[in-house]
Amino acid sequence: MGAPPGTFHGNDDNTSSNATIGDRIAHFLGDIGALVRRQVWFLLIMLGTGWGVVRESMRSNTWRRTVRYEFQLTLSAVAGRGLFSTMVMGGLTGVGVVSQAIYWLGFAGMAKMTGSVLVTVIVRELAPILVGILMLGRNGMLSLTEVGILATGGQVRSMQAEGLDPFLLLVVPRTLAFTVAGFTLGIMFSLASLTTGYIISRASGALSNSLFSFYYDVVTAMTSADYLLIPLKFVVVGFLVGLGCCVGGLTASNEDSIATLLPRGFSRGMLIVMTVSVLFSLKL
Repeated sequence: MGAPPGTFHGNDDNTSSNATIGDRIAHFLGDIGALVRRQVWFLLIMLGTGWGVVRESMRSNTWRRTVRYEFQLTLSAVAGRGLFSTMVMGGLTGVGVVSQAIYWLGFAGMAKMTGSVLVTVIVRELAPILVGILMLGRNGMLSLTEVGILATGGQVRSMQAEGLDPFLLLVVPRTLAFTVAGFTLGIMFSLASLTTGYIISRASGALSNSLFSFYYDVVTAMTSADYLLIPLKFVVVGFLVGLGCCVGGLTASNEDSIATLLPRGFSRGMLIVMTVSVLFSLKL
């Protein structure tokens, strides 16, 4: 009357084995989903916050005295104190990249391509990346730390309890200051690198024309789209670097510390800089 004794035990083992495999697959898919959800969450926060910064910056009642003071303070720190570092980096780039490009193009008999090569390599590609990394490392991590300490220490909640908006006081002015500084430092970096490269090339005999003629060749090598997209690239890099650092600090949890905030913020900032460069390169 009934199945053999070993039959039910065999089905139980198969069921247990299938359940174990199913649990492992479920845990694996859950880990992937959690990773994707975390990354998409930060991207959506960036998109929403970025639109909020643009919208609030156009309202006159946003620019109260405290917001203006924070904007001026951040702009002075990023563009003012960062100008010397940018000029030094531009000078080193001129010595190591621009002068070498001029020399080897002349050596290969392609001196007429000097302007287009310098525009493509220095102004379009290298300048936004290096300026973005400089702003990220020098000032972005500082803003990330400051805002993160305010968030984890409870000061942000205290500001909200007092009726103050941390978004208007911290995110909007700092992001816009990084935006202005990104354009300013990008232009100054390009000028420093091209001028230094010209001086080194002229001293070594690789160039014989004047500085005016050299810049004329560079400017004429730019297309009509370059006059719009290259400054826009500087602006977008500065905007997203500042926004990413402020958002990363403002969304810090109580479990976060400096040891967790800085590596995560720096990796996100580098990803932002490289993504913007690649997307604009596809357009150019």
